[in-house]
Amino acid sequence: MSRRLSHWGWGWADRYPDVETREMFAQQLQLLLGTETLSPAEPVPLEDAELPAPRVDLADTPVAGFARTSAFDRASRAHGRAYRDIFRGFCGDFRAAPDVVLTPTTEEQVRVALEWADAAGAVVIPYGGGTSVVGGVELESRDDYPAVACLDVRGLDRVLEVERSSLSARIEAGATGPRLEAQLREQGLTLRFYPQSFELATLGGWIATRAGGHFATGPTHIDDLVQSTRMLTPRGPFESRRLPGSGAGPSPDRLVLGSEGTLGVITEAWMRVRPRPVFKASASVRFAEWTDVVEATRLIAQAGLSPSNCRVLDQREAMINRVATDGSHVLLLGFESADHPLEPWMDRALEIALGAGGACPEGPTHKRRAPEAERATGGDGPDERWRKAFLDAPYIVNSMVSLGIIADTFETACTWDRLEDLRANVIHDTKDAMRRVCGGGFVSCRFTHVYPDGCAPYFTFVAPATRDGALTQWAEIKHAASEALLKHGGTITHHHAVGRMHRPWYERQRPAPFGDVLASVKRTLDPAGLLNPGALFEAPGAARGEG
Repeated sequence: MSRRLSHWGWGWADRYPDVETREMFAQQLQLLLGTETLSPAEPVPLEDAELPAPRVDLADTPVAGFARTSAFDRASRAHGRAYRDIFRGFCGDFRAAPDVVLTPTTEEQVRVALEWADAAGAVVIPYGGGTSVVGGVELESRDDYPAVACLDVRGLDRVLEVERSSLSARIEAGATGPRLEAQLREQGLTLRFYPQSFELATLGGWIATRAGGHFATGPTHIDDLVQSTRMLTPRGPFESRRLPGSGAGPSPDRLVLGSEGTLGVITEAWMRVRPRPVFKASASVRFAEWTDVVEATRLIAQAGLSPSNCRVLDQREAMINRVATDGSHVLLLGFESADHPLEPWMDRALEIALGAGGACPEGPTHKRRAPEAERATGGDGPDERWRKAFLDAPYIVNSMVSLGIIADTFETACTWDRLEDLRANVIHDTKDAMRRVCGGGFVSCRFTHVYPDGCAPYFTFVAPATRDGALTQWAEIKHAASEALLKHGGTITHHHAVGRMHRPWYERQRPAPFGDVLASVKRTLDPAGLLNPGALFEAPGAARGEG
């Protein structure tokens, strides 16, 4: 029997812990939160869930051969995978489910799907791995439209072409991280892009949401790895020229990057790939003071060393992830190369870190291995152990929901001069909201990415919830955190996209005329409002099927 994804929670269904495991987890949470006894509940079975009937008749339509309307297919694509989405799925609420799931395996079928939807008055939600945590794949009101089609592009999952001299690969947009890495590995290459959604999300989804990979510095955003893109719009194909760089006006790729399925369906892209690494170095540096670990990180980011990992964990993050249990803040350092040993780079980074007050009693670890021996997600050093925990973390939210606990994250970016004011106020305002609506909870912080001019703080908040009020409680905490981010000089999102959840703050962050430009582009490429209405920005005009 093939492995199946969970229809309500994050990831694979077989990774949902049994009740005994969740009870042990509950005991740990009780100590962290100081709450009363937590007891695990069970998700509502799919057969008992609230799922509206399909509103489409697909007989004798050009999409009938790749259309699905089963309860599982529709329910599993009703939401993204934010806390809010997992909670509703756990409770059996799939009222947002699409009427039909279209599963093309060729670009021609994508074109046929868009043409059918236009004629049928349906709206289309482009869908990759379904890992959106910002309301990117769910309409605000399904009932505003005659029909809703989910266009799942994971059938377009091949590496079509590799051009070795330019270290470039043409890859279909539906390829997941493991799928594209397995194909590139045959050529001794890697995209080397490992976001937290790696095992589930797709290349097209990463491009559409401007995702960030695990590298802390250097080419770490998907933007940095895109050489050219191809997108199908209701107006026809939109394809950029494959170039290493260009000064020819505004970049067409910049229009595709971050478009969140509102302008077209990304079908393929030429990507910048690299030889698989041979040399790796890692180290874990501990600090007693937060200001010291921040200073060390800033100096390393500005030294031009370009570490692959330069990740900061505050003392709570370090403890929760069992990186350090002595109350230290931790800086995880890593370097890698397919070409040369790394001792000089690591030695200089450690010199900076120790000079800022850090301690590295275990010293650095250096390894050399054949590229074919390396696993898709790395080796076994401190930074690699962290990365494994990082990739596994979303599964914990499934158990948190079962135990009646709110658990969510949000991230931002700011310049170094604004960091301490932003961090202090975001933590204060988030904690205040948790005390007000939940009676308590905790907030932790880490840096996911660092730059010469700033960093990307990533916050986790955990609080006890009431079963009947959890969504309201979560919404108040999320609102307080979002207000604090914008008020104190951050961005509403560093790599989680805008979707519908962040749109009110995104509209305040962007220049007002830019919003008008986006609306104009939407009218030009998608004049009937076919694609993902309400995500990213509010396009003018009547809902589909009206007027």
